[in-house]
Amino acid sequence: MNPQVTEYINSASAEQKEMMEVLRQLIQESVAGVTEEFKWSRPVFRTSKDFTYFKTTKAYLTLGFFDFTKLNDKHNKLQGTGKDMRHIKLKKMSDIDREELQEWFRTVAV
Repeated sequence: MNPQVTEYINSASAEQKEMMEVLRQLIQESVAGVTEEFKWSRPVFRTSKDFTYFKTTKAYLTLGFFDFTKLNDKHNKLQGTGKDMRHIKLKKMSDIDREELQEWFRTVAV
C-alpha cells in the first residue's frame, strides 16, 4: 500500500476516511495485481493502466472511472461529460454498492 494514499485517507473527515478505506479494500480484493499511485493530488489505482481514483470534496467523495464505456451503469449513477472518464458521488456509506463497484473495478481494470 502506498504511504501517500494512506496519508490522504487519514487526512479526511471521519466519514470520508471510512468510505475510502472501504473502497481501497474493495479495489484490492477485486483486482489482482493492482497498484496504488498518488497522481494529480489524489489516489489512483492501476494495473497495466489507470482504472479508478477517488478524491475528497467538502460535500462528497468522488469515485472516478477511466474507460467508463465498459461499465454497465443500469442505475445511471455515472456523471460527467469527459471523453474518457466518468465519476459517481458518494455522500455516505450506504451509497457504496459493494457488488456493483466490485464488478465495475474488475471491468475497467482490464
